[in-house]
Amino acid sequence: MNWKSFFLGTAVGIVGGYVTKEIITQKTNVSPERVLAAVKKHFQLNGPVSGSWIHMEAEPYEKSQMTYRVYKGGISQTIDGEIQQYEFIADAQTGTVIDLIPFSS
Repeated sequence: MNWKSFFLGTAVGIVGGYVTKEIITQKTNVSPERVLAAVKKHFQLNGPVSGSWIHMEAEPYEKSQMTYRVYKGGISQTIDGEIQQYEFIADAQTGTVIDLIPFSS
């Protein structure tokens, strides 16, 4: 067995595996269920959440001349006996909330 061929094959395998891992992680979105759970957890710090929803398909969204793939959702919360509703927009790749818009009644 030729050692040069062995080490070359090993090096190519390691580099190929690393490149494949990086490509897969860049293209993968956070699940919408995970995003909704994170938003609900944050809101529950201020009071009980009475309802929530999320659109399961990522869609394009532009803010400050940047285009994102996002999930849109909503959440209702009761504070001091009054229901407050919000729409949230979260980055599909990271799960980070980009916008939080209160509904006015």
